[in-house]
Amino acid sequence: MSNSAADRAVLPPTVWPARGRHTGPHSEEVIRRILRRRKETGALDDFAEPPVPDDSARRVFEARWRVDDGTVTVRARLTLVDLQGRQAGREWQLVAEADRPWDEAWPSPAAMFWPDGEEAGDGGEAAWDYHPAVAGVRFRTVNPLPADDKDMRRVLRDAAKDAWCVNLVVHEAMTPDALGRLPLVRQLPPGLAHRVVEHRAAPQQFRAVNWALRDLGVEIPRGGAVLLPPDPAPSDYDAQEYAVRSVFLDGSEPVELIAAVRRFAALPKPAPQGAEEALADLRDHWTLMTLEEELARERGRVAQYAEALEAMTRSRDLYREAAERAGEALAALRDTPAPAAPVPQPASPFQQLTRAFKGLRAPRENAEPTAMPGDETGNTDQ
Repeated sequence: MSNSAADRAVLPPTVWPARGRHTGPHSEEVIRRILRRRKETGALDDFAEPPVPDDSARRVFEARWRVDDGTVTVRARLTLVDLQGRQAGREWQLVAEADRPWDEAWPSPAAMFWPDGEEAGDGGEAAWDYHPAVAGVRFRTVNPLPADDKDMRRVLRDAAKDAWCVNLVVHEAMTPDALGRLPLVRQLPPGLAHRVVEHRAAPQQFRAVNWALRDLGVEIPRGGAVLLPPDPAPSDYDAQEYAVRSVFLDGSEPVELIAAVRRFAALPKPAPQGAEEALADLRDHWTLMTLEEELARERGRVAQYAEALEAMTRSRDLYREAAERAGEALAALRDTPAPAAPVPQPASPFQQLTRAFKGLRAPRENAEPTAMPGDETGNTDQ
């Protein structure tokens, strides 16, 4: 796992992110049907499907609703992406942003786009809550850990890598009854239910699960629970704060566990990979506007155009002023008389004597040597 969180920004507390995988057919039709139903019942103010290129592997849906008696507006954008490789279905990314920090008591944005509860219908429509990175793992149910130790280690490692999800591991102190086998995530606040994945270790898997968790730097108490650290983890992250010593699987409300999950969800964490881009798309490419919002946007554009025009006018005036000053400087330069040529100074007597001496030496240095009389062969001795 990465130990550095400096390279990723922290999402604002007004943002609700989630990611999953729909394994059934006709993902787009399921979302459209649910959005229409939510608008008919008044849960949504409106929804839209922004156009995308015909050859795009993405589909985008927008929805807007209000919470807290209509005092807070929530805008959400869900993107469907075709999956490559062995995984079936389509991956979805959902980012919602409110006018003020998120409250877990508000409705889950995922339930605004996907069927929940009895309305899910057949298995194809209900199959939207699969973990995006781990095959077979789902959000709204209990996920037993594999019996094989290596498979268990792989599942927990892969689950922890995906920072879009909150991963909760529970150890059963003893085999639970029917009530104890119900998922604990169903007792979480609505705003957390579709972001938490519940993994269960059987009573005999206590040593194996702690062996699998060792690489993640956490340990689960016997009969307790632990939240897997985010990746990358904040520098001041303390795993002990998110371990619960006892979890009673008798159908009662796990107060201590819910408090730990809420603290963990509120922890300022680095944005999951792709979340910053999804939030930028929500803010920059939002199309589902009210009349007041469209008017405000147009006023903003007019203000931007006015600022740009004013800047261009200032630049033009500065350029004109600089050109005038340059012209004045050039005219002044032309009116200035040219400087007189320097008068040659007569050479000094010493310089004249030196030049004469050099003139006398030059012919003598360049003259041919004179041959001696009778030296035709170069030797006078007979």
